[in-house]
Amino acid sequence: MRNTLMASLIASALLAANAHAVDLVQTYQQALANDPVYTSARYALSASNESSIQGRAALLPVVGFGGNYSRAGESWKTITNNYSLQLTQPLFRPAYWQQYQESKLSVAAGEVKFAQAVQDLMLRVSQAYFDTLTAQDVLATLQAQKSAIAEQLASAKRNFEVGTATITDTNEAQASYDLVIAQEIAASNNLEVARNVLQQIIGKPPAPLATLRPGVQLSAPQPAAIESWVSSAEEQNFGVVSQQIALDSAKYEIKKNRAGHLPTVDLVASRAHSDVSGSPIPFYNISQMNNSIGVQWTIPLYAGGAVNSSVRQAVALEDKARSDLESARRSAALNARQAYLGVNSGLAQIKAYEAAEISSQSSLDSNRLGYQVGVRINIDVLNAQQQLFSTRRDLAKARYDTLMNSLKLKSAVGTLKEEDLQQINALLTPAVY
Repeated sequence: MRNTLMASLIASALLAANAHAVDLVQTYQQALANDPVYTSARYALSASNESSIQGRAALLPVVGFGGNYSRAGESWKTITNNYSLQLTQPLFRPAYWQQYQESKLSVAAGEVKFAQAVQDLMLRVSQAYFDTLTAQDVLATLQAQKSAIAEQLASAKRNFEVGTATITDTNEAQASYDLVIAQEIAASNNLEVARNVLQQIIGKPPAPLATLRPGVQLSAPQPAAIESWVSSAEEQNFGVVSQQIALDSAKYEIKKNRAGHLPTVDLVASRAHSDVSGSPIPFYNISQMNNSIGVQWTIPLYAGGAVNSSVRQAVALEDKARSDLESARRSAALNARQAYLGVNSGLAQIKAYEAAEISSQSSLDSNRLGYQVGVRINIDVLNAQQQLFSTRRDLAKARYDTLMNSLKLKSAVGTLKEEDLQQINALLTPAVY
């Protein structure tokens, strides 16, 4: 009867909590609207998109309009008024062309960094979400354990009063009760910290969160071969792609600096107007319009060694970018291996914990019965309770860790998308509105 009532109360509490629960996708959407790190990345993307426009501008005509107006002579009577319109079109500017190619890579780098920021946001939201659920489960487990110990404590006191048990049983139950109270206080604090971390991402206090459905089954990563994931990570990971772009950009930077030795050729066309009036010398008073078009060229001869130094610097930076690319590949491969092994290890742990939960429940039932008939002592029941609640807590955490490792695995190969969060969402208790 008591167990039936307890189950009804727990079911009612869960239903009430889910009445206003938000799920993982909804939490992620809140983060998209409020997370400052993601907002910063979005603005950085907008800024990087301007790089190619600026790089292309150096290859296009430059048109300028200018002039001057002045007075001179006695009584400031001589007035000079000049203005001109000039167009300059680069014809042969190798450095400008390499700069334009490099600017297109800057746009691509910005897009990759933004894609990485989106993936990082998914991971940060998911980690904070599951950390909060973990903290909730720990607190709920301790509260349930406290209730069970309280019942055992009351039973020990009754048995002591009627002389069927010793004071030792009461002291053991009291010690366990005091310990779980201290653990409950720490767990409550940890839950508040976890909620604050989630609040920092979504910009407001989190609503009650949808939880994993009881007995949910998780699937193994596909493909099942770890080397397939590692190979994909070494090529598709956003960190690797970003470093590959940095290496390509460094190569263009070398070409741009080497172009400092090459001549430049520009087409220059102008239309100028000159007007002088009020001069005491008659032939100074003129008004004329001049048109010109031609080619302007420059051959660099000596720049104090700056060009050669810039080339050597760019070559060194290319070698650095190549080393950074190799480091990024190794890091991506390591992350993929760890996440893959984490998923498979987590699935094995879940299976073991599920079996342990059944065994722990059977052990608790047996110890309770044995205590009632006098073949088990109070500490046996308390230990069995501790074992059952610890197993349930560890089982829940193993499921959360496995889900996180599955997301980290897809992030390592650069394929993590919102659809992956939606798949996890399908494993949560549906929100009821």
